[in-house]
Amino acid sequence: MTDQLQEIGARLGALRDVLDISVEKMAQTMKVSVDEYAAYESGQRDFSFSFLQNAAQIFGVDVVDIISGESPKLTKCALVRKGEGFDIERRKAYDYKHLAFTFSNKKAEPFLVTVEPKEGEKPTLHSHEGQEFDYMLSGTMEFYFDNIVYELNEGDSVYFDSGVPHAMKTIGNQAAQFLAVVIK
Repeated sequence: MTDQLQEIGARLGALRDVLDISVEKMAQTMKVSVDEYAAYESGQRDFSFSFLQNAAQIFGVDVVDIISGESPKLTKCALVRKGEGFDIERRKAYDYKHLAFTFSNKKAEPFLVTVEPKEGEKPTLHSHEGQEFDYMLSGTMEFYFDNIVYELNEGDSVYFDSGVPHAMKTIGNQAAQFLAVVIK
């Protein structure tokens, strides 16, 4: 459990309380058990981006509000310098940097994602509403899309319905990096 997970969980609970939504109703809407949802709010369970995006939609807030606790303030232009961006700690093998975290009323969520090599089998597939565009910057990855697996190399891209379960996994022993744009 990280401090960031606890802080995000506390914000989820506060937003749910403000909107007078019961834990049971929230769990049902998010399609998880009451125990699973309670574990998210207590910071005991790691989250997927799709989980946070769905919660943000239910609460009527920007996903950055839940992740950072600060509302985006810019509406015309947001600049993020190389190596900066808002760090999102999800899993040990993934490093997410949100590239438009200060921009309000976004129609898309851009991320620079670095995935470290991890031995093992097929990764857990996740889904979320909308569409997604991923552009490979470096490395090689397997892109799991429902029952199909594509190999993605530097310069390859994929645009897909993100409501279909999907995941990525590096191939080889080098990290892979891609630009992910999640479109609401």
